[in-house]
Amino acid sequence: MIGPREVPRLWDRHLVNSGVVVPRLPAGATVADVGSGAGLPGVVWAIARPDLKVTLIEPLLRRTTFLQEVVDELELANVEVLRARAEDVDRQFDVVTARAVAALEKLAKWCMPLVAPGGVLLALKGQSATDEVKDAKRTLGRLGATATLIRTYGDVEIPTTVVEVSK
Repeated sequence: MIGPREVPRLWDRHLVNSGVVVPRLPAGATVADVGSGAGLPGVVWAIARPDLKVTLIEPLLRRTTFLQEVVDELELANVEVLRARAEDVDRQFDVVTARAVAALEKLAKWCMPLVAPGGVLLALKGQSATDEVKDAKRTLGRLGATATLIRTYGDVEIPTTVVEVSK
């Protein structure tokens, strides 16, 4: 589910990058991972935090088949795989996340309707986070964002930049 050039960077660029955000997640939260792909960060979060209820939202059949095999093999009782586009999901979650899916403005249109009142969108971003927040400011306001923060998790060698949008 990841490209062949990514294998040498699997640990730091993908797994650690996802895992360093785990302390930010509220206890017992419902989580939606939009465009879950290979299960990052959703599967990592579900393994690290069995108290979470994680829904992996992915529209492509081959990816949802892979994700279900991972969930079954790892016996992750706290994970649901949902084959759907985010805009077709009629539920809300305490935390909605996405990693490497789309620019924040487009991502917000898909994800903010899934964020429950008082919840948060945690968009895992890179160095483009500041520019993406500027570009999406009006859209975020229209979608009910009450606050937007850019936070860095992890250390200097393996930073994970997250745009946190509260609702």
